[in-house]
Amino acid sequence: MTAATGKILALDIGTVRIGLAIASTVARLSSPYRTIANDDAVWQTLRDICAKEDVVQLVAGLPRGLDGQATNQTAYAEQFVGMLASELNLPVSLIDEAVTSRQAETELMARGKQFSKGDIDALAAVYILDDYLQENPVRNTNE
Repeated sequence: MTAATGKILALDIGTVRIGLAIASTVARLSSPYRTIANDDAVWQTLRDICAKEDVVQLVAGLPRGLDGQATNQTAYAEQFVGMLASELNLPVSLIDEAVTSRQAETELMARGKQFSKGDIDALAAVYILDDYLQENPVRNTNE
């Protein structure tokens, strides 16, 4: 299957904030995009971002407990993702996000600069997107 040309938007879904990362379907290099509030305007904000950035694929992190068990956050993310596909009319892939937020916080601390919870969320979304890109390599259409 060949991916459509455009951008892939990854979401690290939280009840307060959503971290976003983005990558081109061609270059496939992920980078933090921004953090948005998970409030009453979230669907319009996401629609605006998807239109502005020509998003053709969404990737959402699916949080689990340390032993891989479903948690309250897992249920929340699954409910959010269920609405995501219909609200934005785009395909959505789920990626196990394991401990991406903890990994992001560790990396940001190692940089020795000030950072916010939003910075952690956006970097966690990069890890989610990187995992998606590794699991879904591009096939050469000239083969």
